[in-house]
Amino acid sequence: MKKINNKIYNNSNKYISMVALVMSMSMMTACGQATTTTIDAEAQDSSITEKDRAENVAVENKSENTEEKNEEAVDSEDTETTELIVFAAASMTETLTELKETYETEHPEIEIIYNFDSSGTLKTQIQEGAACDLFISAGQKQMNQLDITADPEVNTEGLDFVDETKRVDILENKVTLCVPDDNPKGLTSFDELSEAFESGDFLFCMGNSDVPVGQYTQKVFEYYGLDEETLASEGLITYGTNVKEVTTQISEGSVDAGVIYCTDAYSAGLKIVDYATADMCGQVIYPAAVLKTAENAEQAQEFLDFIQTDESMAVFEEVGFSRVN
Repeated sequence: MKKINNKIYNNSNKYISMVALVMSMSMMTACGQATTTTIDAEAQDSSITEKDRAENVAVENKSENTEEKNEEAVDSEDTETTELIVFAAASMTETLTELKETYETEHPEIEIIYNFDSSGTLKTQIQEGAACDLFISAGQKQMNQLDITADPEVNTEGLDFVDETKRVDILENKVTLCVPDDNPKGLTSFDELSEAFESGDFLFCMGNSDVPVGQYTQKVFEYYGLDEETLASEGLITYGTNVKEVTTQISEGSVDAGVIYCTDAYSAGLKIVDYATADMCGQVIYPAAVLKTAENAEQAQEFLDFIQTDESMAVFEEVGFSRVN
């Protein structure tokens, strides 16, 4: 009986041990699963957090890029330039080019577009519809030909381009007799022109009859009783389509003398041997006017005001221009 009880006791202990072992293993498995679940959850939470951060960064970058683009667009609008078209006599090339730099620095919203040529050519271009805001002529005639308020004998076509309320005489120039550096004929004054032409060994350059410098030269010829047509037919006169072309022929020594403005002589470093008086050819006045067809009339008036300031006049006077008295 005792043996039987011991056997039962031993069996019971084995059973209890087995149960304890199974329970222990179950608990360990459960703990392992719990730990794995916790780690997976933490990893998932971490992944979601990083994703959110990335999305937030992307949104912030997109917002910043949009703001930068908007700012660039605003800046682009703020710096949009207006093209101011100015037609000016060729003799003003150097001075107006210098003033352009000053003006555009002070007015970055303005870009000045120049068209330099003879006043007669510029007048024709305006008449034919070329875009122009401000016209500066080297002579009154070309301006008058575009001004409806001018003498009908001058404005023979009844052209109406000039805003007469915005027309002003801005500068005076001088007509000069110039020679190449070596002065091959030894000229010293206008008074010697007649004798030079009579020699038959003399070549003279002047502007065409449709440009101011040519018209002033014609008046000088009339003053001395010189017959331009005859002299030209004898091969003693050559012509330039504007004052710059006349200046070039003198500078290159292809002629013995010529008539140009003192400003062009100064710019080219030419020798001036004489100045024409008002009795010989009248005053050389440069009128300027905003045109009725101007797309930028307000800006044109502002630039016209600028070139009449003391600062601008100092630039003009350096090359021989003077204020209109």
